[in-house]
Amino acid sequence: MISSTKSISIAIPAAAVALALGGCAVMPPSGPSVVALPRSGEPLGQFQQDDYACRDYASRSTDPNGTASQAATTNSVNSAAIGTLGGAAVGALIGAAAGNAGAGAAIGAGSGLLLGGANGANSAQYSAAGLQARYDASYAQCMTSKGNTISQPPQPAYYAPQPYYYAPPPRYVAPPPVIYAPYPYY
Repeated sequence: MISSTKSISIAIPAAAVALALGGCAVMPPSGPSVVALPRSGEPLGQFQQDDYACRDYASRSTDPNGTASQAATTNSVNSAAIGTLGGAAVGALIGAAAGNAGAGAAIGAGSGLLLGGANGANSAQYSAAGLQARYDASYAQCMTSKGNTISQPPQPAYYAPQPYYYAPPPRYVAPPPVIYAPYPYY
């Protein structure tokens, strides 16, 4: 019974660490996020060949060896690890001041892992968006060089509502009171 609770107490934090670091992975783009249209009168087979050739070109020109996505993933994981170590150090200092350095280090490590993992996942998302944008640009350049067109989605129109202007309410200010007093005697 003791070994099963000990293994559970080890497995739960290990699963939390694996989930936190799993969100930091950066995958290379799997395809374009733009729509390519064939030129007028082009057969479907020729368009498909152009599409496959341009996808290959975009993949090779964006991340030829997978180094960019691997570097982004490594950077994200390092951010989570540094956050964990920094959190443990700060937690140990605060815990030592409070009288329990071990509990402070554990709380600090958990907080650092949470914040470092969130920071790493955020940077991974930005890196993936950058890779996708480079892939789309390469794909669009290749497709247009072969005579095809790229359809841009319509940009959403944002309209601000007309402001409402209200006149201030009229205020009545009473005149100062009149005091009738007898004429002073001198």
